[in-house]
Amino acid sequence: MRVLVIEDESKLADYVKRGLSEAGYTVDVARDGIEGRYLALEGDYQLLVLDIMLPGIDGFGVLAALREKRNTPVLMLTARDRVEDRVQGLQAGADDYLVKPFAFSELLARVAALLRRGPAAVAEAANTRMAVCDLEMDLISRKAWRAGQRLDLTAKEFSLLALLARRKGQILSRTTIAEQVWDMNFDSDTNVVEVAVRRLRSKMDDPFKPKLLHNVRGMGYVLEERT
Repeated sequence: MRVLVIEDESKLADYVKRGLSEAGYTVDVARDGIEGRYLALEGDYQLLVLDIMLPGIDGFGVLAALREKRNTPVLMLTARDRVEDRVQGLQAGADDYLVKPFAFSELLARVAALLRRGPAAVAEAANTRMAVCDLEMDLISRKAWRAGQRLDLTAKEFSLLALLARRKGQILSRTTIAEQVWDMNFDSDTNVVEVAVRRLRSKMDDPFKPKLLHNVRGMGYVLEERT
């Protein structure tokens, strides 16, 4: 599931993104209200984590614009802890409200609860299992099989495979992979992506036919069945 975090505090935004990514979500971050509003309206997200105090446009402005077009669940994450503020957020269309500072375990539980409520959960349920040729993945249990054989993947290897499977047929650059899987800016001197791809290929591709994980010279990697 894709989650959009709209938060201008860089450390907190990175912390939330890292934690949600490790929990199996695909996470994008907007650092101000203008960018957040654009992504919320144009992107395909199943949940928004939205701060109130934002530069450009505040969280209430983002929420108002969103509610004119979409019913995406919104969890407001803010330092405002007065009852009046919580009531205002809920009346404006937020689905839940979490006050800073917070325990990440509570944030994760609230995110899961919101995603279970809405119609997005029904649609996503059909997408918890993915298949490419004889490769099968269960995104809930985080297990993968090739030709019926269970693959012994590390957490990062599974995250890498899940990213490639979600973008089946799309060439992903090393920069995109590094940002999505490791939450890091790409450094040309770092070979973490190449090493991870090589290890993943040795487990899910080398012992089987046909080959599914391909290098595209000068561009990146793609997961697809080629005839």
